Amino acid sequence: MGRYQNFRTLSYCNFIQIKTNPTTTLNINDLQLADKRIVIVEDDVPSIRYYETLLKNSSADIKIFRNGKEFVNYLNEENEKIDLVFMDFLIPLVNGIECLRIFRRERKNVPVLMLTAYSSEQSKTEAYLAGCNEYVLKPIYPEKIFFLLEKYLKHESTHSLIS
Repeated sequence: MGRYQNFRTLSYCNFIQIKTNPTTTLNINDLQLADKRIVIVEDDVPSIRYYETLLKNSSADIKIFRNGKEFVNYLNEENEKIDLVFMDFLIPLVNGIECLRIFRRERKNVPVLMLTAYSSEQSKTEAYLAGCNEYVLKPIYPEKIFFLLEKYLKHESTHSLIS
């Protein structure tokens, strides 16, 4: 756990400011994501609302797809810039792994965060082989989301395909 053992979360109703340790405060507004597009591929409505709540003050452009087919169609029809993808592992019609493989054919350097409740080593290995940058188990606390946003969007030039 290392860095995360000193987390103190303020109110879950106030996701904007989080205490990460006794001396550092992480504020989503500090990330300055106004020029970023974040794609969320998730079928669970409470999870979608959770991510939207966390990201609403980031100024990022958020696109949401409720199944893999919608996401794949978007990739085939649009050539818009994508800066980061939140991908659920098990989504309807086209699963998260296949979506990731399709996405990686054209967009090799865009960070993809596989967000899932599946904790098996096989699922994790499959996701990394398909090209995800992070395999994150649910529930995902605000601190982790903010950390990953900072890691992949604030310091874009330093991330690798697999971290």
